[in-house]
Amino acid sequence: MPITKKDISVLKSKDWSFNWKTEANEVAKSVYKLVIVDNPTIVQGLISIEDRGNHYFIHLIESSKFNRGSKKLYLGVPGNLVAFASKQFFLKGYDGYVSFESKTKLIQHYEKSLGAKILFGNYMAINSIASAKLAGQYFPDFL
Repeated sequence: MPITKKDISVLKSKDWSFNWKTEANEVAKSVYKLVIVDNPTIVQGLISIEDRGNHYFIHLIESSKFNRGSKKLYLGVPGNLVAFASKQFFLKGYDGYVSFESKTKLIQHYEKSLGAKILFGNYMAINSIASAKLAGQYFPDFL
């Protein structure tokens, strides 16, 4: 779901690594929240994406504090958010390409878990085949 001003006002900075208020105020970026159907007031994770015309660029992605580490409440929050970005791009009639800049230590993880490929340096992309696979995994009725 798109994040609202009310959501931003209740996010506690101690629970998030990034400044989501600043991110949500960026005109070119869209911030979305992941929630559970039965409890839409609790944000499970956030993603900031930008439509660059021929692909989506993920600026930030973050799981909530309670969805990090070995004792996380839910698995797959980042994957679900990336699958959402892929799905949105397909819905716009594009080919589902998504790119982002990775932390070096996560490159192999993103290659394995998301099917991402290195473009150059730490920049990675998920092509239309991998995007369709992700979207289908998290949104079975999509494909």
